[in-house]
Amino acid sequence: MEFKDYYEILGVKPDATDAEIKAAYRKLARKYHPDKNKEPGAEEKFKAVNEANEALKDPEKRRAYDQFKAGGYRQGEQFRPPPGWGQGGGGAYDFGDMGGAGRGDFSDFFESLFGGGAGAGRRSQQAQARRGRDINAKIDTDLQTAYNGGKTRVVLNDTAGGERVLEVKIPAGITTGQTIRLGGQGHPGSGGGPSGDLLLEIHIRDDARFRLDGRTVTHTLAITPWEAALGATVAVPTLGGAVDLRIPAGSQSGRKLRLKGRGLPGSEPGDQIVVLEIRVPVPETHEEQAAYAEFKDAFKGFDPRR
Repeated sequence: MEFKDYYEILGVKPDATDAEIKAAYRKLARKYHPDKNKEPGAEEKFKAVNEANEALKDPEKRRAYDQFKAGGYRQGEQFRPPPGWGQGGGGAYDFGDMGGAGRGDFSDFFESLFGGGAGAGRRSQQAQARRGRDINAKIDTDLQTAYNGGKTRVVLNDTAGGERVLEVKIPAGITTGQTIRLGGQGHPGSGGGPSGDLLLEIHIRDDARFRLDGRTVTHTLAITPWEAALGATVAVPTLGGAVDLRIPAGSQSGRKLRLKGRGLPGSEPGDQIVVLEIRVPVPETHEEQAAYAEFKDAFKGFDPRR
């Protein structure tokens, strides 16, 4: 098995005080909590931080752990228990009365180090308790809800043929591919073990007004030829409501203007890209045709294909 350097995991020195260990644990637990941190690997780091805190917050566990660490082991190195370890004989390596095993989310190193001896019978019973399997599902939400946050309902079919209806909170700024975890809403455990979790992968539906890429939204804005030529201030829809946008004189179709921070919210909010598209009116009256003829004469030197 691999040796776990619990001090390194928490980012503290081996002579850290109980208060320093507690502060380091709280900081890292908040940083990697699965409900807040959706980055790959965050959940595993959260479990590692919990395990390190479990080993070091208890004075007896910490003293026992320090005996092994004194052997010069480093994080990830192969670790073999010394002879007589965990045999329940009351020797230096008998940790059977220390409890803490069978928690389900702890590593083999932790279970082996803090189990054995007098606790073997209890662990044998705990070993029969199994955590239920997680349920993975996908849910759709609209872009406006992804921007504002909101709630949606999820219907699950259970193993008995019935249905469960859950109300799920959609956090503001969520993006396609991110996962919402609902603890204990997965398959039930066995032998008294806890239920698994429900993992909901978010998919944001297409929107008629905006195209989404990560946290950036793109909107195509139709403008008139005179707005493009002379410049204008026009209202542009955004997810947070309409805003005024200044169109520079001499703009062409395809020109992109950026609205900073008008995309999906987050630690680094996305932007909104506005793509200009010049729409030419169709002349339907004699006066409109005459206006086009005058316009042609005024710009007779212009050749767009040159």
